[in-house]
Parts: sequence; structure tokens; C-alpha cells
Amino acid sequence: MREAISETAGEPPASAAALEVGELDVAYRVRGVNRQVLRSLSFTIAAGESYGLVGESGCGKSTAALAAVRYLPRNGRVLGGSVSIAGRDLLAMHGEELRRTRASDVSMVYQDPGRALNPSIQVGRQVAEVYEIAGAKGGEARAQAEQMLRKVQIADPGSVMRRYPHQLSGGMQQRIVIAMALASNPALLILDEPTTGLDATVEAEVLDLVATLRQEFSSSVLFISHNLGVISKMCDRVGVLYAGKLVEEGDAETVFNDPHHPYTVGLLRCLPRGGQRKDHGRLDTIPGFLPVPGADLPGCVFAERCAFADDRCRTEPPPPVDVGGGHTSRCWYHEKAQSLPRDTPSELPEVASPVTAGRPVLRAGAVSKTYRQAGSDVHALAGVTLEILAGETLGLVGESGSGKTTFARCLLGITAPDEGSTLELDDQPLAATTGKRSGEQVRAIQIVFQNPDSALNRRHTVRRIIGRALTKLAGLKGDAREQRLQELTRSVKLAERFLSVRPSSLSGGLKQRVAIARAFAGNPKLVVCDEPTSALDVSVQATILNLLADLQRDQQVSYLFISHDLGVVRYLSDRIAVLYLGRLMEVAAAEVVFAAPHHPYTEALLSAVPTIEGGDRPRIKLEGDIPSAADPPSGCVFHTRCPRRLGAICDEQEPPLAEVEPGHLLRCHIPIDDLRTMQSGSQPAPA
Repeated sequence: MREAISETAGEPPASAAALEVGELDVAYRVRGVNRQVLRSLSFTIAAGESYGLVGESGCGKSTAALAAVRYLPRNGRVLGGSVSIAGRDLLAMHGEELRRTRASDVSMVYQDPGRALNPSIQVGRQVAEVYEIAGAKGGEARAQAEQMLRKVQIADPGSVMRRYPHQLSGGMQQRIVIAMALASNPALLILDEPTTGLDATVEAEVLDLVATLRQEFSSSVLFISHNLGVISKMCDRVGVLYAGKLVEEGDAETVFNDPHHPYTVGLLRCLPRGGQRKDHGRLDTIPGFLPVPGADLPGCVFAERCAFADDRCRTEPPPPVDVGGGHTSRCWYHEKAQSLPRDTPSELPEVASPVTAGRPVLRAGAVSKTYRQAGSDVHALAGVTLEILAGETLGLVGESGSGKTTFARCLLGITAPDEGSTLELDDQPLAATTGKRSGEQVRAIQIVFQNPDSALNRRHTVRRIIGRALTKLAGLKGDAREQRLQELTRSVKLAERFLSVRPSSLSGGLKQRVAIARAFAGNPKLVVCDEPTSALDVSVQATILNLLADLQRDQQVSYLFISHDLGVVRYLSDRIAVLYLGRLMEVAAAEVVFAAPHHPYTEALLSAVPTIEGGDRPRIKLEGDIPSAADPPSGCVFHTRCPRRLGAICDEQEPPLAEVEPGHLLRCHIPIDDLRTMQSGSQPAPA
């Protein structure tokens, strides 16, 4: 296929870059007006190089990727500049030549693999079709598809090829999409947020897979992500994009450790780094908002949000300045970028620790949940016993399918647990479902969902959304409701001007503030936060985490915080509970869980987290997928994947959840002193 293209487009130079973008201007035409979103964007990805593109949502990262393959939506227009892939001018191509270049020289992996796969066609047929486009026939295409599935580490590919996408886990779906992307042996692989919806272990597996296949296929990579730890791990160089302009570029390690643009400094300060906790200080945030698409920006694009900005910054666009070693920054004051004043005060008032001062606000006793599915019993939860103290955050972590959301639904009364399970709120029995709970009990337990778009009525204004909650949950009307609405919106730092607009006019962070305000309308005692920041970029995430911490401090509310981002869990949580296959494997104070010794499953979860700080702990790979809850393993349910399995005792006897140290519960046959020795690095895992 490459040879056929060469005949029509000309043989590219042997040293041609995989992707070269030069002075690219892109606009979207809205109501007859071109609104510019990329501004003289220039960057190059060398052959075999991995290049990361970072920035807040709306900076133009995905538009840059779509422009690079001419997949812009119908109202997208390239106003000027150049794009070449493997030395060929993409903007000069048309018709069959463009189609074949897309088919053989470049592939793209999107954020949501479920949307990239056809739900009505078996997986094998979809992968084989890529080879058929390249010229393979029938059985040959299917054989090549099966071989590629083996390369992306899918066990029993013959069986998987007969399944439909909905029958596969998110991690397996993403592997299928990567297999399809690599089937044409592309010169350039574009990855647009490929791991955002995946838990820590699956994310690590996908990243390891991409790194391995990149070497095998000698592909160049354009990696787009708001997860700076992922970019640090995966990329050789990084470009920082703001309002369609590349404001900083260089070697990834250099940019993250020695940033020379105030925007890069701001992004890095938004992250909970070095074990930062909510009681040690607030995360810094970036003030203000991104300029709207098409805004007139005569000077530095970041000037309106930068503490250093002066008249020169607002009127003269700074050129890229080489600060050494190919590291460039577009800032008139790049030499003092790291002295940027903080936007968020780091000092906190003295507050007693809620873990020591609180009493149990909710008790869950031996909570189990069994579903009947295809004639089998699926044990989603198996005897979970937990307490959540007044004013504390209990972090709940574990892989997808471990039972986190099922446990949350049981607490909320959305799902009734099995008979024999007990729930208590303030020492009083809590009915299994909301329909049987008192109004006070319903108000006491609220939820903030992962996706505010699906949780907020798009037809209602913000005032009506919050006002209805105040009427329904708190029974307020008239002036009393309006007064409380004003207090509530101030507490979540939502400006009054937003009350009259609908959710579609708000950014993701503002929508999540509306969702939090609605959850707090009835003065709850416990708020379930189910992945509330996973879809947000780091600057908005920092704002939401600070808000949750401030509300907790002021109102002594408790949180059940569910997330696969362990850095965020560590920042906000006082205690952490680790779930695996519906069972608690470990419960302890956050600092105890994050410091060895810990359960081997916890150890594997922590080792999978990429960071920008370097010195990552050795990656502990878990073999295989999480077992089926319909047929859990005998003995310790983790023994089929445990890197520290002892032998028959693990296979045959289920360990109890026992207190191995004060306040530290562990479900493991290995004595804690032995775990401490193993995890200190002085002893390898048992064979």
C-alpha cells in the first residue's frame, strides 16, 4: 500500500518527519463568522518519536489532531499553513490519494473505544476489514487480524473475535482499537486521550502496550492527554498548547522539571504532587478562563490570566525564545516564570482532624449484592463492612468491576442489598431503598456524578435546577429559598450571572459546581462523589478538589470518594478502602495505605500510577483480567493474579479481613512483617 501511494504522491525523503505542522491556522465557521482556534501552530514529530500535546480543554489539542489528518468537521476550515505526513503535503491531496494516505500512513485512537467500534458487528470482522482494505482476502485477513490481537496481548483471540464490543471490558475494547490502528503499520499513530476512562492497572497495561508496539512497528506517536503523568511517561518531547498557540516546547523531562512559561507552571501547580494532602494546603489554580474561540488576542494569548502581564504582553506577541537545548518558551518574562505568584492561598486555618474527632455517620454491615444474570448468580459485593466517620473522606478504589459503584448505589438506596445486609445512619437503621426511607434520610445522603452533562436537566436554568432541589430536599419556598440559593451558590463559588443560563452554556468545571450545589441543597451528612473529576483537565480538577475540601471543612460533611486517579484520592481522603471482586482487601488511613507494607493488590495499583516526578516504583504487572463475579476463584479471590502468591493456602483458604496494626485492616495470608520485607525490595515476590 505504501508503494502504491509513492507512485502517485512521489517518494518522500528518507529523513522525512512523521508529521510536520507549519504555521497552521484553523477556524470554525459559526453563524457566518470564522472563529479561529489554532493560531500559527508549528511543531514537528521526527520519525520514531513520541510527542505529547497538553493543555486545558478548549485549547485546540483535538482540533490539531483532526487537522493533521484532515478530519475537521464540516464547519472547520484551514485558513493557512501546511501539514505534511511522512514528507507528503496532506493539504494538497484530494480524493483517492488522501484516502489511501489516511488508510496506510496515519491511524487515530480516540478517547472512547466504545464509540469507535460498531456495536452490531463482531470484533474479528472489524479488525479483519482493516487488512481487507490493504488488499488481503478473506481467510488471510482474518488470520492477520488474529495475529494482531495476540500482539496487543489479548488471550484467546479466536474467542474474542467472535464477540461483540459490548461483551468486552473497556480495556479490552481499547486494545482492539489499538490493534485496528496498528494493522496498517502507520508512520504516525495519533492517540487522543486513550486512557481517560480506564482504571490505573488497565491504563498502565495500555500504555505499556503502546510503548512496546511503538518500538516494534517503529511508529511515531502524537499523544494528546490532560494527564501530565501519562505524557511524562510516554513522550520524548512535549508541546504546551494554550488558545491554539504553542507557548512552550521541549524535552518532556526538561519542560516538566524546569518550566519557562507561566501557563506551564500553573498547570503543574494544579497537580497534587509529592503526597500533598488537603490538610497541608490547597492546590493552586489558574485564575480566569480560556478566551472564547475567535477572540482578538493581539499580544500574548495567556496575558489575561497571567500575574506577570503588562502592557507589552497585551499588545506584542512574544516570539519563541530558545532557553537552552531546544527548549522554547513564548513569554517576555520566561526567566522568572517559576516565581509566578500563587492564585490560591496555601495557608489553612487550624482544623481538628476529622478522623480522630468524628463519630460514625454511616455504618455498612456485611453488605452483599447478588445479581441474577444469564442463569448465574453474580456476586457484585460479598460481605462489605465499613464505617464512614463524620467529617472524613473515605476513598474507595479498585479496578473496574470491583464493586465500587454497586456499593455506592446500595448506600444511596438506588440498589437494594441482599438480605442480611445492614445499613445505619447516625445509629438508626437505614432502609434498603429510597422509597422506604424518610425525607430526612434521603436528604442526608446525596451524590455528585462523574458526568454533570447527564446529571443536569439541559432545559432548565441553573437557578431552577438548584431551586427545585432546595424545595424538594429542604422544603424552602419564596424568599427563604432565594436567600439559601444565594448562600449556596456563593459557597460553591458560582457567580450570580450564571444563575440565568442553562447548563449547555457552562464549562465542565462550572457544570460540576452546579451539581455540587444541588447535592448540598439539603445539608447532607454524606455525599457520594463518583469519579467527580475524571473528565476534567488538571486546572478545573484543582478548583473542584479545593471546593470539596473547603465545603467539608466548613460543614463537616462526609464524602465517599470513588476514583481511579490515586493521586487525587490521596489528596482528598483521610482513609482508603480497597475493593477487589466485591471484597475489601485493605482499609487504613491514607498515608498508611500509600506507604508499604500494603496488600499485594494495593501494591500493584500504586505501582501502575504514572507521575511527573520521576523515581516511579517498579511496575507490578497483574496477569489476566479480573475474574468473573459469577464464578470467583476459590481461596483468596486475588490468588489467580497475585505476584506474591504463597501456594496452596492462597488457592484453598480465603483469608479473613483482620486488623494487622491499629486501624489497619488487611485480607492476606502473608504476615505483615513478611510483606514489609518483600515490599522494601530486599526479597523478590514468591515464584
